[in-house]
Amino acid sequence: MYCKKCGNFINDGATFCTQCGEPVSGTATPTYTPQYQQPVAQKQTNTLAIVGFILSFFFTLVGLICSIIAYKNADSQYGGNGKGLALAGIIISSIAMAVAVIWIIVAVAVLGTAASFL
Repeated sequence: MYCKKCGNFINDGATFCTQCGEPVSGTATPTYTPQYQQPVAQKQTNTLAIVGFILSFFFTLVGLICSIIAYKNADSQYGGNGKGLALAGIIISSIAMAVAVIWIIVAVAVLGTAASFL
């Protein structure tokens, strides 16, 4: 007979399964039927959100565009997957662009002031 818990073969007259220690009942189990679980469907990865996030550090405008597209497609195509990463890419790109504009304004002001002394 076979153990009801683990499916190990048990000799007749045994009181416990030698594999798992499960007590053996008086009725013999002719075959072992394993319990299978349904495989869990994996979520699709929002690749554009990842690309937009990474590009937001190096190429802010391209990163901003990719992140906006990924954010808009996150709910409809990916079940919300990657929405936070896309939002982070949008925020980082926006801040980086604002800092770049401020640096340009400061540089123009400093160069303009320096040029007036010449």
